[in-house]
Amino acid sequence: MPLDRRHFLIQSGSAAAVVALFGQGCASPSTPTAMGSGEVLGFTGVPASLRDGIVVPPEYEWQLLYPWGTPTGVANRMPSFAPDASNSADDQAAQAGMHHDGMHFFALDASGERGLLVMNHEYTDEQLLHTDGVKEWTAGKVRKSLHAMGVSVIEIRRTDKGWQQVLPSPFARRVHGSTPMRIAGPAAGTPLMRTTANPAGDAVFGTFANCAMGVTPWGTYLTCEENFHGYFGGPKDAARNATAAQRRYGTVAGSQWVEYWRFDERFDVSRHPNEPHRFGWVVEIDPFDPTATPVKRTALGRKRQESATCTVAKDGRLVVYMGDDSRFEYIYKFISRDKVRPGTDAAARAANRHLLDEGTLYAARYDAGGRGQWLELTHGCNGLDAANGFADQAEVLIHARLAGDHVGATKMDRPEWIAIHPQSGEVYVTLTNNSQRGDAGKPPPDAANPRANNLFGGILRWREDAGDAAATGFAWDHFALAGDPAQPGSGARYPSASADAFGAPDGLHFDRGGLLWIQTDMSGQVIGKPPYTALGNNQMLCADPASGRIKRFLTGPNGCEITGCVVTPDRRTLFVNIQHPGEARDDGDTKPNSAWPDGTTPGSARPRSATLAIRRRDGGIVGT
Repeated sequence: MPLDRRHFLIQSGSAAAVVALFGQGCASPSTPTAMGSGEVLGFTGVPASLRDGIVVPPEYEWQLLYPWGTPTGVANRMPSFAPDASNSADDQAAQAGMHHDGMHFFALDASGERGLLVMNHEYTDEQLLHTDGVKEWTAGKVRKSLHAMGVSVIEIRRTDKGWQQVLPSPFARRVHGSTPMRIAGPAAGTPLMRTTANPAGDAVFGTFANCAMGVTPWGTYLTCEENFHGYFGGPKDAARNATAAQRRYGTVAGSQWVEYWRFDERFDVSRHPNEPHRFGWVVEIDPFDPTATPVKRTALGRKRQESATCTVAKDGRLVVYMGDDSRFEYIYKFISRDKVRPGTDAAARAANRHLLDEGTLYAARYDAGGRGQWLELTHGCNGLDAANGFADQAEVLIHARLAGDHVGATKMDRPEWIAIHPQSGEVYVTLTNNSQRGDAGKPPPDAANPRANNLFGGILRWREDAGDAAATGFAWDHFALAGDPAQPGSGARYPSASADAFGAPDGLHFDRGGLLWIQTDMSGQVIGKPPYTALGNNQMLCADPASGRIKRFLTGPNGCEITGCVVTPDRRTLFVNIQHPGEARDDGDTKPNSAWPDGTTPGSARPRSATLAIRRRDGGIVGT
């Protein structure tokens, strides 16, 4: 999601750069997939479009599965969606939240035709959430807003009518902004985590601003708290007392997006300055146990979390890759101290429950010449000591951004989702854009971020030394520099001449066959306008890294972001989220420019974020 709730205007212009392609991934483009279901990227490409609806290849069909307001399936409470937004805060706590984002499918049986779909709900559109919008804030609206974010756990199964939600379900659960949670790891219980409500500093209510995600080898879900800063505020005159760390993280009184602080005092940073320290973490959730308390894992560092992509090093330790989705922020890696206990059953989840609490955090430096280094963020190393403002490891983690500054990590163009090629082990990251790169007083272009006023973003990748995720050195290159190649000075470079153009890459997912699914998030302010005109609405593309081909697979409704992507283990269903359809910010108009999926024309219904299930009409492998 773009910064500042999409209320910024992206400038035009950019500079040229060079793109290189290295490494090999999946099979060549003419080779059938492993399951013999057709040619890789054999589907009919979808043209860029400004059509207000879902467009997929003619060989495919899509199904609406889980829109905002759908009951989750908790047995004792299944309130239906009220089209006039009259659902209560308690109703919303048992319904699908707003603005679906990252998600994962956890199979419940060997067939893969029954499973848990777990997804994030990133933020709220208060105008749509309440019957009278934001004309007046109340405590009830604050509660409903908090309940509209977080995570949904729903049970689904495939039938002869397609994928269906199981109602009720013993697994069904909503985790939201009021759910009790535990704080674990090196920062738990330390002075900067203590508040009046929780003097021990080891517990907190809620998770929100949940964007991308990750999945552990032992079968738990990692939700990432991204733009948490916008929910904390206070009286404007308190801003003069803001610390450097508060300004670095954006938790400054008077700059809030919503007025939570007037009705829930924990959001008032002038009264409770430590409360924001308890957000911006990776949160671990056990989707198979609805009674399990979610845990905020502080060893992974506090930032505007984007992605928590897991893999296992050669020696069996866990590695987690993360981005910090803001302009000029960093890419991080966590390596656990101990090895992963194999398995995904309850015993394995119990055996690995502390694995994310002990280990080493690093930030990446991308050097010229295609080499890079992981810089350790440990108290006492690389100048991270009391003399430089870090009293202990807790402060290094709580102020991970400041630690990254100190060690000299590379300031990136909004690092977002991270995906790992299942065969080659290469790591890919989307860098969505950065319209301020090269502005006066801002960092200039560098090797990894080569374009000034980077409007379109791109995809960068690296290969860890010796193919070991625990290595501290790596080789990197640009897989793609996005944009419209027909625009003079766009700097767009793609890995092959047959690649379809796109802008603002965000979501990223590798399926088991090595196909890379790319999702875009251009701001509603710029869609359909120069220099973005030819790119149409936000879209999803499929890439074959071996050939460099990139083909457009889906285009979405007006104003939406395409995000959240997971392919079932048999590769025959693709789940995709359509976030905030109708989100228009044209000439100050805040009225939705879409009524998808319930209405046919803007204004005929409240637009609703939703999950789609997409399949080939012949039942074959998706991406062919």
